[in-house]
Amino acid sequence: MSRRGWIMLGTAAVLVPLFALLAWAAVRQQGQPSGAAGINAQFGEVRVSEARAADFALEMADGDVLRLSDLRGKVVMVDFWASWCGPCRQEAATLNRIYAAYAEAPVEFVGVNVWDTPDAAEVFLVEFGVAYPTGVDADGAIALEYGVRGIPEKFFIDADGVVRRKYVGPMPEDVLRGALDELLSEAPTQGG
Repeated sequence: MSRRGWIMLGTAAVLVPLFALLAWAAVRQQGQPSGAAGINAQFGEVRVSEARAADFALEMADGDVLRLSDLRGKVVMVDFWASWCGPCRQEAATLNRIYAAYAEAPVEFVGVNVWDTPDAAEVFLVEFGVAYPTGVDADGAIALEYGVRGIPEKFFIDADGVVRRKYVGPMPEDVLRGALDELLSEAPTQGG
């Protein structure tokens, strides 16, 4: 074997295991972020400085685009989630039940899937029968804009487009209803 052949063989002997290790880590992590972002397993409210919610355009699974600004006049709950997140799975039935219960009210839920694979997200949506609009924040820009550090995180936006509440962790049904009812009671009445 030539000197060049030995160099290539030696390089491959080092790089192949390294790439195998990286591939194994990527598969094992299933899109879950490393570093500061992670799972919010405990429920809590985070104080927010009430300010206009950053507008975003979220691509939905069917290719449509949902713009937050198009929901002005409604109370909006924006939920950041991922399929691999245990607390997100834990609260999925509650979110569906409350969304259905408020179907006649000026309320909209928007699911923002982050740090996930599209296939895993789709399986989650089917498994839990998610009925509210949900899309993928593929590049993480929306999560970054909202300062999301873990999931699940929920932002409650009033009818005027102002962020009024932020909750982390799996949300109890009574707190979710309370937050929606409070913002609905403060919303301007139609025609007034």
